[in-house]
Amino acid sequence: MERFSLTEQDQLLIQGALEILERNFDSIHYNHTVGCAIRCKNGMVYRGVNCDGNHGSCAEYITMGIAISAGEREFDTIVAVHPGHNNSVISPCGNCRQMLYEYCPDILVIVNDEDGKLIKVKARDLLPFA
Repeated sequence: MERFSLTEQDQLLIQGALEILERNFDSIHYNHTVGCAIRCKNGMVYRGVNCDGNHGSCAEYITMGIAISAGEREFDTIVAVHPGHNNSVISPCGNCRQMLYEYCPDILVIVNDEDGKLIKVKARDLLPFA
């Protein structure tokens, strides 16, 4: 699995995801507890939060939907966050990994490695034998 170092732009992406979550965090019903930011190849950044419930949707799905609805089709980097997690970064769940693989297998995903260091990996590497 190829690993990529984070850039200053990646740190800003994490900060943007934390900001959208802070503005929308729902500590009463826990409906909005994960933030996400996606950077497109053209530099545009889209942000969103999860919508939890019986048939909730992850922040990655919602943020991807926002970007696609705006006409985006080429994606560079994505990150999901919650301030209580290591480096505030959450690794995508299995459903999100599948969605990323289907929409943009070469998108870079910011995650924590085995030692707790932030790295980027391609979505295709998060879902082996897809």
